[in-house]
Amino acid sequence: MEMAGAALAANATVAATAAVSGGGTLVSAVLPWVVALVALVLAWEQLSYLRKKGSLPGPALVVPLLGSAVPMILDPTNYWRRLGAAASRHGLCADYLVGRFIVFLRSADLSHAVFSNVRPDAFQVIGHPFGRKLFGEHNIIYMFGQQHKDLRRRIAPNFTPKALATYLHLQQSIVLSHIKKWVQICESSPSESIPLRLRCRDMNLETSQTVFAGPYLSPEARDAFNIDYNHFNVGLMALPFDFPGFAFRRARLAVSRLVSTLSGCVAESKRRMRSSATEPVCLVDYWMQETLREIDEAELAGTPPPLESGDKEIGGHLFDFLFAAQDASTSSLLWAISLLDSHQEVLARVRAEVSSLWSPSEDGAPWPRITADILREMKYTEAVAREVIRFRPPATMVPHLAARDVPLPAAGYTVPKGTIVFPSLLEASFQGFSEPERFDPDRFSADRQEDRIHKRNFLAFGAGAHQCVGQRYAVNHLVLFISMFVSLVDFRRHRTDGCDDIAYVPTITPRDDCRVYLARRCDRFPDF
Repeated sequence: MEMAGAALAANATVAATAAVSGGGTLVSAVLPWVVALVALVLAWEQLSYLRKKGSLPGPALVVPLLGSAVPMILDPTNYWRRLGAAASRHGLCADYLVGRFIVFLRSADLSHAVFSNVRPDAFQVIGHPFGRKLFGEHNIIYMFGQQHKDLRRRIAPNFTPKALATYLHLQQSIVLSHIKKWVQICESSPSESIPLRLRCRDMNLETSQTVFAGPYLSPEARDAFNIDYNHFNVGLMALPFDFPGFAFRRARLAVSRLVSTLSGCVAESKRRMRSSATEPVCLVDYWMQETLREIDEAELAGTPPPLESGDKEIGGHLFDFLFAAQDASTSSLLWAISLLDSHQEVLARVRAEVSSLWSPSEDGAPWPRITADILREMKYTEAVAREVIRFRPPATMVPHLAARDVPLPAAGYTVPKGTIVFPSLLEASFQGFSEPERFDPDRFSADRQEDRIHKRNFLAFGAGAHQCVGQRYAVNHLVLFISMFVSLVDFRRHRTDGCDDIAYVPTITPRDDCRVYLARRCDRFPDF
């Protein structure tokens, strides 16, 4: 028995050895083919990139799969600056990001050509290189033709003078409450500066939530909203890996929750606005007022309800509004503070104009509210706001996808199908205008009207069919903030080397998060 057992063990050992040997032989046989296949794929990737690049400036070789994604994420400021330099001669250059061929446009004329040629068979706005996965397929920026026109027509009542006046009432109460908090913090430690980026972001998030969704967001919903919106913001700057544990996946799931929350707000607004005696108190109310009218007309006519009138659809579009307003507005507020601090003569003129239109009376009466009529009289302050937007356009690039091979005759180049094109709004803003490197609000005066003369270069709100529908609201918010901030607060930047260098977060802000010293300027704050 022992001998038989030993024999069996020996046979098993031999068999195992043979199996290992056979497995090793199999691996040895397959490995060269695997290596050859990987090499072939990588070679094809490089050749495909070079074929699409053609004679454009750009790297001769790209990192497999990732391309320039790592330097773009680690140091976006220098990355986009390098692309701008590479495109300085021809107006455009090429690169490669996470498996996608990209073309960067420095030329204002080329950028305007892309904005003006948004069609299903030409360029398509995508907002983010992986925007469809992040924002969802059903999004206003992905719409074309009659569907897009109908939706913009239905959105238009949200930005009438009456609607903007309603929002102004809400905006100034929120702006005032936050300015008071900032001053109190600084008064408790006068020798310490405070960074304003996140504080402005919180103020704008509260403003957007209140103006867009009004009373339909509970305090608990706002807290959850703020957390999810932060996930979304982080995901915008992360590698697009849609796997558990990655920032991009958290952002995508956060967008779904945000849209769901806003869809609930839409449903509540519809119920409230069913009463004909009810006045709108926020943007979604103005939207639902028009939408319900069209739904009722369709019902009387026995036709289907209008497209884009469902709660979830409108909730998704409401998120688009919030995304467009939130971080872009934060960027502009911060640059306004920094630029006014470094241009004291401009600050003095703004304060003089605002005080002539809005200030407490000498008999001790409370501050009046800033009305829409008062805001319209602040001509120079609005010129300052527009120059801030030109000088530092918040969203420096708006990615577009080439749906087919699209010629750019002015460049002598045809953009290959599937290319992501990055028109640079920042680069365009420093072309055409007189002394474009100079911060000069008077360029927007009635006498000079450079915003009209150089309209093709002023692309901060886009151009063509997809031009920003809420730009009047955005400008109003910036003018309102400037007028209140300079009137109520004495401020001074905590200046250090590179503090005003551009940082991408994802819109552009001062690199130091706009650190300032603040002190109360008025005897008493407004009481509204």
